[in-house]
Amino acid sequence: MLILILGVILWWAAHLWKRVLPGNRAVVGDRGKGLVAAALVVAVLLMIWGYRMADQTIWWAATPMLKGINNLLVLIAFYLFAASGSKSRVGVRLRHPQLIGFSLWAVAHLLTNGDLPSLVLFGGLLLWALLEMALINAAEPGWTPPPTRHIPVRKEFTTAIAAIVVFGIVGLIHGWLGPNPFGA
Repeated sequence: MLILILGVILWWAAHLWKRVLPGNRAVVGDRGKGLVAAALVVAVLLMIWGYRMADQTIWWAATPMLKGINNLLVLIAFYLFAASGSKSRVGVRLRHPQLIGFSLWAVAHLLTNGDLPSLVLFGGLLLWALLEMALINAAEPGWTPPPTRHIPVRKEFTTAIAAIVVFGIVGLIHGWLGPNPFGA
């Protein structure tokens, strides 16, 4: 469990470095981007390794209904990521579409994984995303959505299709590497 916790802590530290210690981060300059990227790769590897080897204290298991809710939340999360990148209506109107999507992804995984390692991993990542949004809001108060402009319907359609395609691909890979998110 220690390796999993270290991975989550490193994830937090890498992401929050710029917000919590801006002066220290500024001194490092452009090299900081590489350091953050390397720290995040190590954090993800530690989280995967620690999660796979952690003792399973199970409180609940996924039911078909929870899997359905999980899949819907993850699909919405992928849509929010796609909407952010495509500058669709939703991506432009929400202040934190990626962090909201990340939070939904974490909540979805907490619903279907009622064990201690999942609580540490997905709960820790959920808390990070919520803290990140709070820190951004505190540092940059008074945000308002940009003025409404015409966004073609085809952009909304392609954003939704992209999210569905990525959801399907990630679901297949998830099933090959671990639990099948679509079936029993």
